[in-house]
Amino acid sequence: MKTMMGLINLEHEHHFFHELTYFRSGASIPFAGRYRLIDFPLSNMGNSNIEEIAIFTSTKYRSLMDHLGTGENWGLGRQNGGLFILPPDWNDPTDISKGDLRFYHNNRDYFIRGKSTHVLISGSQFITNTDYQDAFKFHLDRDADVTLISTQVEELNTGHETCLRIDSDEYGWVEGITNDKRNPQLFTGVFIINKDLLMELVDDCIAHHKDHFFIHGIKEKLSELNVQTYHNNGYGAFVNTIESYFRHNMNLLSADNYRALFYKQPFIRTKIGNQPPAKYGNQSSVNRSILANGCVVDGEVENSVLFRGVSVEAGATIKNSIIMQRCTIESGVHLENVILDKDVHVTANQKLIGSAEKPYVVAKRKVM
Repeated sequence: MKTMMGLINLEHEHHFFHELTYFRSGASIPFAGRYRLIDFPLSNMGNSNIEEIAIFTSTKYRSLMDHLGTGENWGLGRQNGGLFILPPDWNDPTDISKGDLRFYHNNRDYFIRGKSTHVLISGSQFITNTDYQDAFKFHLDRDADVTLISTQVEELNTGHETCLRIDSDEYGWVEGITNDKRNPQLFTGVFIINKDLLMELVDDCIAHHKDHFFIHGIKEKLSELNVQTYHNNGYGAFVNTIESYFRHNMNLLSADNYRALFYKQPFIRTKIGNQPPAKYGNQSSVNRSILANGCVVDGEVENSVLFRGVSVEAGATIKNSIIMQRCTIESGVHLENVILDKDVHVTANQKLIGSAEKPYVVAKRKVM
């Protein structure tokens, strides 16, 4: 029986999150009130009945490891298979590999020991709720070497600038992978590949001193491979800049968007918290916002996302903002188009205002 194993490759992800990645990798950035970006590809793989999943991570991975633990919250805390976090381990003195090919080379045993015949490879910056079993069946039916998961966007913006575009014929066979900004058919960073072919291409790339598996192993070898494209029809969003992070959090304040992403079974999973429900004071006013467990609100909150344990004192106003875990907003504070990272304390009567195109961002543990 043909099955898939999973790989989340964080090595070559482009991101421009600035203050939000001072102390963490892009994959562990909090999102939508209680999740992290890594939760989406990890949940999608687990919900697709993939029982062994590895993560290639090279820098600032302490926060990521703390969030993921044993993988139990995603159904991956098991004796056989489960979750494998694979930080750099360059222990072969004869190794000549570079870039993400070093991860493939030094973790070859993960692929060899895995019983699956195919590998589903993803990044962390495409947000969706998708069961990839349909894509896998499509891949097998077409007898493809590689199947790229694509999505089509109606309006191109700055978050799409680094995305690759897919050119395909009327039968879905990929003819080109480009950076043509006019092409709305975007590559999500997710693809399915035969495991034996994967290792063969890895060896070929290393032998020719390449440093990027997808670019040199697949994009540059399109004429030698049978590459299909499978279209993702569900809710999808690329989160790779501060602007796109802010915009997609705000988009989830729409009930339709929120339901499309989070009400679709099987659900997106995350690390379980044990905080009590949000508490609203008699003088509080909350409108069109997402509030996570543990929030205590006595002030005004409008069009905003508040993560677990946020405290908003009476007389404080928060508009169009993202407030992460355990932030304290004192009386008289006015926040608008602001992103506060974890454990920020804004003292009384401060005013912080940004814009939707360039939100005001405060790094974690600051006192303002």
